[in-house]
Amino acid sequence: MRLLIATCEVHYTGRLSAHLPMAKRLVMVKSDGSVSIHCDGGAYKPLNWMGAPCSISVEQPAVQTTLTQIWTVTNKGSDVLKISFADIESDTQVDLGVDPGLAKDGVEKDLQELLAANPSTLRGDLTLVQREYPTAIGPVDLLCRTTAGGYVAVEIKRRAEIDSVEQLTRYLELLRRDPLLGNVEGILAAQMIRPQARTLAHDRGIEPVCVDLNELRGLTPDENRLF
Repeated sequence: MRLLIATCEVHYTGRLSAHLPMAKRLVMVKSDGSVSIHCDGGAYKPLNWMGAPCSISVEQPAVQTTLTQIWTVTNKGSDVLKISFADIESDTQVDLGVDPGLAKDGVEKDLQELLAANPSTLRGDLTLVQREYPTAIGPVDLLCRTTAGGYVAVEIKRRAEIDSVEQLTRYLELLRRDPLLGNVEGILAAQMIRPQARTLAHDRGIEPVCVDLNELRGLTPDENRLF
C-alpha cells in the first residue's frame, strides 16, 4: 500500500462529474490498483475513489505552475480520476501482507450459514454457488444462481444502513465485469433495514429482504420465550 499526504485537487469524470478543490488530503493506493482520497474525518468513507482494476499515469506539468505532478487514473470504462498535486509532504509504501479477512460477529455468521444452507428462503428460485465469493475489494457473502441461469450476489448484515447498500453496489459493479456472470442481481439481507437504506436499495435495483434469525433456525415465537 502507498500512502501520500499531499496538497492536491481532484476531478472525476464518468457517469457524473465531481471536483475537490485544492486542500491537504490522504491519497491511498492499494496493491490491487484502487485509488482513494480521504480527508481527516468521515470514518472510512473516501471523498472520491477509483475501484480496481485501474491504471495510473504520472506526468509533469507542461508549463511552469505550482503543480508538481498530475496523476490520471483510469479504469476499464470511461471513468477518469485526475489528481493534481501542489505539494507532497509524505510518500510511504508499506507491505501489509495477506489479510486474513473480516471475522463476522456471531449473528452475521449465523445468518450467513443458515442462508447458505437454504437460499430459497430469500427467493424461491435461488441455489447456492459459493460462500464468500471473492472480488478485488473483498468477498461477497453469497453468490447464488437462479433457475433461469442468472446470478445473484447476496450481502448479509445484522442491521443494514446506507453504507451496506454502497458496499453491495461496489461488489455488483465488479461482478458484472465478468462476462461469465453477466448482469448480476443484488439482494441485501438483514434482520433490520433502515428506511433510507431500503429506498437507496430500490433506487440501485437491489432487492432488500428482512430475515429473522429464529425463523431460519426453525424456532417459533413460543419456543423462543423464557416464560
